[in-house]
Amino acid sequence: MSIRIIADSASDISQQEALKYNIEILPLKILFGSREYLDGIDLGHREFFEKLVETDVLPTTSQITVYEYEQVFQKAQDAGDEVLCITVSSKLSGTCQSACIATESYGERVAVVDSESVCVGERILILRAVELRSQGLSRADIVAVLEKEKKDIRLIALLDTLEYMKKGGRISPTVAFAGGILSIKPVIATRDGEVVLLGKARGSKNGNNLLIELVQKEGGINFEKPFCLAYSGLSDALLKKYIADSEQLYKGKTEQLPISTIGSAIGVHAGPGVVAVAFFKL
Repeated sequence: MSIRIIADSASDISQQEALKYNIEILPLKILFGSREYLDGIDLGHREFFEKLVETDVLPTTSQITVYEYEQVFQKAQDAGDEVLCITVSSKLSGTCQSACIATESYGERVAVVDSESVCVGERILILRAVELRSQGLSRADIVAVLEKEKKDIRLIALLDTLEYMKKGGRISPTVAFAGGILSIKPVIATRDGEVVLLGKARGSKNGNNLLIELVQKEGGINFEKPFCLAYSGLSDALLKKYIADSEQLYKGKTEQLPISTIGSAIGVHAGPGVVAVAFFKL
């Protein structure tokens, strides 16, 4: 009997990476007008942003259904495996609720962990679970560690534009226009499973400095556990600029910087040009 780790595409873990880590990623759905796509399967991150910048109507995403979870849980049960299911924050999506409802038919064969995060914040919790599984921990012990350590995850992101928050009705057109004129760069984070605004800066340089300051304020990065940098859109230029500006955070502490792309879960609201950092705090 083995431990089967099942997660969702809000983590921005690709299907190729899922094979590498021996996990299963279920796709959220993305709706552009009347056309529905499976996140990460028939619409990759780059293709998503190509469509996003071309459309006037903001796309929507929908949660994974109870039935879809039941299907993968049944396959695991038929194979004699235990399931560890890690989901996007229950405060951001109904996906976690779908997973919990689906467990009712499988009793103790399935355990669900609400990551209380999204994007690369969810990603590093999943990679932590992969690490613990490789160390031979039981599923119950892995769940206990994840429930404790997820409180130490910090996901902080710098937005390049307010346009998509305006399209989604999260800010007024007036605020978005003023922000564009003043080159306002908001910094957001996840806190207790929700997305919150941490601060605002004028211009990319000040935005990077604020992002660095907020990472330092958390006590720094625990390099002994998974961490990740990420960007959204068609270019990694803003991420490269951030890495150059934040060299003191990483130099001499890690051999390489894990970099991921951001998909639809955050991208639909934040747009292209996002720079994100996810880590376990010290």
